Amino acid sequence: MKPFTKIPLALILALCGLTLKAQQDPMYTHYMDNTLVVNPAYAGSRDALTVTGLYRSQWVNLKGAPVDQTITMHTPVKNEHIGLGLSVSNDKIGPTNNTGIVADFAYRMNLTKKSKLALGISAGANIFQANLNTLQLDQQYDPTFQNNIANHITPNIGFGAYYSRERFYAGVSTSNLIQGKYSSITLANGNDLIAQEQRHYYLIAGAMLNITDNFAFKPTALLKVTAAAPAELDVTASFIIVKRLLLGAMFRTGDAVGALVGFNITNQLHIGYSYDWSFALKTTVYNQGSHEILLRYDFLFSDKKQVHSPRYF
Repeated sequence: MKPFTKIPLALILALCGLTLKAQQDPMYTHYMDNTLVVNPAYAGSRDALTVTGLYRSQWVNLKGAPVDQTITMHTPVKNEHIGLGLSVSNDKIGPTNNTGIVADFAYRMNLTKKSKLALGISAGANIFQANLNTLQLDQQYDPTFQNNIANHITPNIGFGAYYSRERFYAGVSTSNLIQGKYSSITLANGNDLIAQEQRHYYLIAGAMLNITDNFAFKPTALLKVTAAAPAELDVTASFIIVKRLLLGAMFRTGDAVGALVGFNITNQLHIGYSYDWSFALKTTVYNQGSHEILLRYDFLFSDKKQVHSPRYF
C-alpha cells in the first residue's frame, strides 16, 4: 500500500476501528444534548415530543475525516410510565459509511415525588458500506481492498438505565450487544482479518447547580468503554446565564479540548455550537479542528399547556 502521506490517516483509523477492537461509535461533544443515541432509557424523559438534529464535521480539511449526522425524536405516551424514541444516525469515514436506525422503548418508574428511574431497550439495524476498491494502492491486488462491502445489515440491540431528578441525572447503557460481523478475509499467512462491531459501554451523568437566580453551573460527564481500547472520558463544565445563554468548556481524555455555546431562542427551541481541537493526534497540523451544530425543539409537554421554563436535561 502507499505510505501514510498518500492514504489519509482518517481512513487508516476507520479501517483499524473495523479490524481491531477499538471504539467505533461516533463521538459527540454535545453528548449531553444527544443522550438518546447513548441511552435508550432516556426516551420520554423530557415530558415532551422532542426532536433533535446534530451535525458533526471532525478534523476539518483532512481528507476522509469523519462526518456524522443524527436525528432523534422521543416522547412519553398516554401511559405515563412509557417513553418511545427513534434514532437515525449516519457516520461517514473515508470510503466507509455506516447508517443506523434504532427504535427505543423506556419504562419509567417514580421512585419518589422528585425522582424517577427508567429502564430502556433499543432495537434496530446498522447498514454498512465500504467502497474499498476506489482506493489507489501500490499493490493493486491487495486482497484486503479488492472487495467492496455493499449495504451489509447487522442487528443492533442496546440496553440502558436512567435515573433523574430535577437537577441531577445519571445513566448506564450498552450498545451493539450482538457484535455483528461485516466481513472476514483470510490472508496469505493464514490469519483471518475480521471486521466486527464491538460492544460499547457508557456511563453518563450531569447536574444543575443554581448559583444565583440568573446564573447556574451545569457539569456533565460521559465515560465510554470498549474491550481492548483505552477508556475515554468527556468532562464538560457549562454556565447558564439568565436561563438563555450557555457557555462551556470540554476536555476529552487523550484526545481533545473544546468550547460550547448554546442559546434558548424560546423555552422550546435550543440551538448549540461546539468546537474541539484534537491535541493528541499528529493530524493536528493538517486539520482545523472539529465542529458541531445542534438544534432541538420540544413540541409539547404531556401535562402542561404552556412551557414556563426551558428544560436542561
